[in-house]
Amino acid sequence: MKIAIASDHGGYELKEHLKEYLTAQGHELTDCGTNSLASCDYPDFGAIAAKMVAAKLVDRGIVICTTGIGISITANKVDGIRCALCGDILSAELTRRHNDANMLAMGAAIIGTKTAERITDVFLTTEFEGGRHQRRVDKIMALEQD
Repeated sequence: MKIAIASDHGGYELKEHLKEYLTAQGHELTDCGTNSLASCDYPDFGAIAAKMVAAKLVDRGIVICTTGIGISITANKVDGIRCALCGDILSAELTRRHNDANMLAMGAAIIGTKTAERITDVFLTTEFEGGRHQRRVDKIMALEQD
């Protein structure tokens, strides 16, 4: 799977860990930054990843900041993005099954690396159920036209 991944300085170490983890599984990653622990602004990097997902240059996106909140808000400002902030496995599963989320946000200060790995695995492998959920996703996406 092609994945765009991004973080600010608060999520940098977890991003780097997940890059190694996902590359070892055979995923193709595009690192949208940041590239160090130097203080930076999460919108700069979260937007790059979200725009790649929206343009269908990649299949999914993963964004990380200290809490996951700011970078998820950023991603969701891009038309076509459904970014879910997940701190547990069930949320990652249900956001794929019910919301067809195309981006995952996580908070590096909220979860550890093993939990982040499990959340990521579930997010990347769970299929969208469609059916009644498609109707709801369509209504969400129609809000971009208002």
